[in-house]
Amino acid sequence: QVQLVESGGGLVQAGGSLRVSCAASGRTFSSYAMAWFRQAPGKEREFVAAISRYGGIRDYADSVKGRFTISRDNAKNTVSLQMNGLKPEDTAVYYCAAKPSYDSDHTRIRTYDYWGQGTQVTVSS
Repeated sequence: QVQLVESGGGLVQAGGSLRVSCAASGRTFSSYAMAWFRQAPGKEREFVAAISRYGGIRDYADSVKGRFTISRDNAKNTVSLQMNGLKPEDTAVYYCAAKPSYDSDHTRIRTYDYWGQGTQVTVSS
C-alpha cells in the first residue's frame, strides 16, 4: 500500500512557473514507477508525465514536452513536476499516481494502482 499526497498547486499567470510535488508513504518508494495526470473541468483525466523507478526513463505528453520536467528523489520519497511556460490550458487538478513498473502502458490511467487526492493549478491569462 502506498499513500500519495500532492502539494504545491496554486494560481499563476500565463508564462509563469510552478512546481508541484507528491510525497509518498508506505511501501518502498523506489518500487514504483510514478506519473502525473491532470483533469480540467469537464474533461477526462489525461496523462502528463511519467518516470521510471530510478529515474532513468521519462516520458511526457506532447502538450507539455519542453515545458514540464518530472523528477524524483527516492531518498525523500517524493516525485515532482516542474512546470514552466504555463498556459491557461494547463489549468487542471494535477494528480500523482504509482504503479509497480514502468511499461508501455505508462500513459494509461487504469494501469495505476495508487492515486493522490490532487492539487489545483490555475493559470490566468
